[in-house]
Amino acid sequence: MNCQKHLFHLSANEHYLNCSYLSPLLKTVEEAGIKGLRGKRHPWNLKPDDFFEDANKIRQEFAKLIHADNPQQIALIPAVSYGMSTVAKNLPVKKGGNIVVAGEQFPSNVYPWMSFCNDHNCTLKIIEAPKESAERGKIWNQRILEAISDDTILVALGSVHWADGTRFDLENIGSIAREKNAFFVIDGTQSIGAMPFDVNKVQPDALICAGYKWLMGPYGTSLGYFGPRLLDGKPLEEGWIVRKNSENFGGLVEYEEEYQPGALRFDMGERSQFINLPMIVEALKQVNAWTPEAIQSYCKKLCSGAIIELRENGFQIEDEEWRGHHMFGIRLSKGLSIDALKEKLSENHLHVSVRGSSVRVSPHLYNDEKDVKVLKSTFLSLRH
Repeated sequence: MNCQKHLFHLSANEHYLNCSYLSPLLKTVEEAGIKGLRGKRHPWNLKPDDFFEDANKIRQEFAKLIHADNPQQIALIPAVSYGMSTVAKNLPVKKGGNIVVAGEQFPSNVYPWMSFCNDHNCTLKIIEAPKESAERGKIWNQRILEAISDDTILVALGSVHWADGTRFDLENIGSIAREKNAFFVIDGTQSIGAMPFDVNKVQPDALICAGYKWLMGPYGTSLGYFGPRLLDGKPLEEGWIVRKNSENFGGLVEYEEEYQPGALRFDMGERSQFINLPMIVEALKQVNAWTPEAIQSYCKKLCSGAIIELRENGFQIEDEEWRGHHMFGIRLSKGLSIDALKEKLSENHLHVSVRGSSVRVSPHLYNDEKDVKVLKSTFLSLRH
């Protein structure tokens, strides 16, 4: 895989190693959005089938990406919080039970569980990251496994930690959760599209992903995979398009008790967004054409040398076994100033994210050796 910068509108003077924040738009995705916007000029050209076709294409492409056998297990939702709240609405109530999450997890995968615990007299068990720098990821994963008990209702994690890319052993954690009859829910926002994932191996009850990062889509539409235990659940809202026979616009007042099959019942209202959906179709097609495996390989080759040199100079970066190659956190050694780093980042037009104690670096196929050279020199200059 060669650098794919030619597929984007990116300035040669800006070093954007920040896909975990927002992905840039592919040219094809931008064009699809503009075409969708212009289509509203002539609404008489929009037919009933147009309310369904792009949604079905998205389900097929996303199912392919995560190796789901049935596209009807994919829902179109507005945000990760919406998907997690859908799960929370359908969890069994077990007073005195607990929900396990990782420390400093992204809020959209914490607030629904806080609310559930408050409403049902349950405990939110937050497993903080270990303070040890050696084998940090391994120790953290082990503590999460140890926290899952017979009283656990749900384990809710990111596929990787959003602040520093620490990888969670989803297959092993999911296996233990099932052994304890706990639900297992994953926020895949920071890896799906860039890291291989197979729902048949991990077997989550739900996998929820924002569309505007590694899926390369626009802001405002997310995707959710729902497993068998949730497919008969209650949606958050009762929209017309999620009911059986909603394709028949002339019969919409013949009210239906039944929902559309599978996870379509969980779709958001006004899901047929004629700007966003064509953009996501194009984005997912490109991600599937690249493949997450190729993205991981490219990012590893691009950044491995710089990571080794930075670690040799005292910067803390998670062991390769316990992080993704598309996203890693750099922690400054003692005595170095984060404020001084921020100034240098601005001076060098280097775009990364400061998240807590970690500087999050997230390359993609549009990055090249020049970007990584600027990254390395910026950090090493703090020591001079």
